[in-house]
Amino acid sequence: MNIKKGDTVQIVSGEDKGKKGKVLQAIPAENKILVEGVNVRTKHIKARSAQQQGGITKQEVAIPASKAMVVCGKCKSVTRVAHTTLSDGTKVRTCKKCNESLDVK
Repeated sequence: MNIKKGDTVQIVSGEDKGKKGKVLQAIPAENKILVEGVNVRTKHIKARSAQQQGGITKQEVAIPASKAMVVCGKCKSVTRVAHTTLSDGTKVRTCKKCNESLDVK
């Protein structure tokens, strides 16, 4: 999976097409991601005790990682991800358009 926690992504298909957000959680086993402000659903919560408050809350639900593309921090465009090896042997993710590293150093 090319998307990691903390990346900025743009949704490319579905009802939230065009929205941008930060990845809150990556779930590689299911090939899904949780994006801030995308795929928001309402959840009804029942109060389980006198101290707990019930009600209706909104929360993000995971979407397939294939519905999102990484936004490059340098060129600010939606891009595919390339994997390149640096001279010191470390492997990094890079932007296909401007060849800038996507991994935080």
